[in-house]
Amino acid sequence: MSDPYETTEQHLERLLRRALNSFDLPDSTVERLGTALAHSSSLHSSHHSSVLHRETYRHTYLLSDGTPFTLWELVHSGPRSTRNPQPGTEPDLRHHELYDDEADIQVAAARLTGGFGEVPVFGDDGPHADLEILTVLMAAPPVPLPRMYAPDNSADHARRVLRRAENSDGPGEETARLLRAAFAHHITQVFGRQCRVDGRDAGFTLYEHAFLLLDGSETSLWEVEHTATPDGRHMCEVYGDEDAARGAMESRTRIC
Repeated sequence: MSDPYETTEQHLERLLRRALNSFDLPDSTVERLGTALAHSSSLHSSHHSSVLHRETYRHTYLLSDGTPFTLWELVHSGPRSTRNPQPGTEPDLRHHELYDDEADIQVAAARLTGGFGEVPVFGDDGPHADLEILTVLMAAPPVPLPRMYAPDNSADHARRVLRRAENSDGPGEETARLLRAAFAHHITQVFGRQCRVDGRDAGFTLYEHAFLLLDGSETSLWEVEHTATPDGRHMCEVYGDEDAARGAMESRTRIC
């Protein structure tokens, strides 16, 4: 339901104006949103800790052709002070980012400090902690919920997932060609955890991108997001099966 005190045009203009990355949105996205007749906004998820405040909002628009379109907004800032602000001090800065794909906003959220998994960091550096990390990484995943496939430019989504992969042992051209026939997809976060690697914090998140093909068959890409790199940089790896993805996470922990 649209805000009665703000038109859809005003709402969209406000989102685009304050977003740091609005220029990254495809022209086709902005053009389609220009036909929006109504809008509805809701809080999708949130994370608050001593070092990070982060919220994800879902903005759904009804376009003139009768179809819905979703923009995902990431809002993040440092911790807010618990003390009374002093006169003349500036309020905490809040940064806004916009994405037209749910997978892209998940990646953006993961890049933020503490964004992987939203669970406590392992506190021990000894053998027991290493064993716990290994056990968690290799644990069997919970029974998945039924997939709800969404037909939403799924072939292009598959292309973007493969394009951002930095590992050389990922799916090849045959997989890319197969996924050109994808017409619906479903994204599931299978795993998320922060742990200690080489004496510093590193985050791991595993996503399954499941695709429904034109012939009725299904196939998946397994995406590993982590910061277990020498300089702590965020890295994306993509694999053709879950075992390979979990094996990559295990090797990144450098546990022998």
